[in-house]
Amino acid sequence: MTEAEAKELLIDEDTFLTCGVHIGTKQKSKDMEPYVYKVRDDGLRILNVNLTSEKITEAATFLKGYEPNEVLVVSARQYGWKPAKKFADACGFVCIAGRFTPGRLTNPEMQFFIEPKVIVLTDPAADAQAFREAVNIKIPVVAMCDSNNLTSNVDVIVPGNNKGRRSLALIYLLLAREVLRGRGEIGPKDELEDTIDDFEAPLI
Repeated sequence: MTEAEAKELLIDEDTFLTCGVHIGTKQKSKDMEPYVYKVRDDGLRILNVNLTSEKITEAATFLKGYEPNEVLVVSARQYGWKPAKKFADACGFVCIAGRFTPGRLTNPEMQFFIEPKVIVLTDPAADAQAFREAVNIKIPVVAMCDSNNLTSNVDVIVPGNNKGRRSLALIYLLLAREVLRGRGEIGPKDELEDTIDDFEAPLI
């Protein structure tokens, strides 16, 4: 990576790497090929953090165009619960962490029925029910996608390790920071008061 490229990253490359954002799975979908930088000797796919950084910026720019209560953040995966909630709280979004009850987006008779204009998924595979319903009601989908994810019907792909505690904490932290910067709620160089540790889920 050149010095110019490094400067464009949302955070220094070392932080991306120490948080394991680049560590993919041994499986690779054709959809995610453009985001895979290389294959390690042990077969793990390595994701390009330059692209992760770019796509977090793209996702934040996209999300800031919506009213906060129009954005739904979903995480069925336990390590995503805390960072998803922290992200949603920071930006004023709605969050469903844990089991996604079928019909939440499609059945107006349901007690907790909601009508978001856009949805953010921690993992399109783990969040398959929410994903299906979002596609059904034709709202845009932003999703964190690992090397094995299928990305058909994902409007904004954020490539990254969507299974690791530290990786999810960093991605959600940067996404929150960039949304707030984009809205002008914090300065263009300001950081959040919360740190990666604050966003990180406890060990199960």
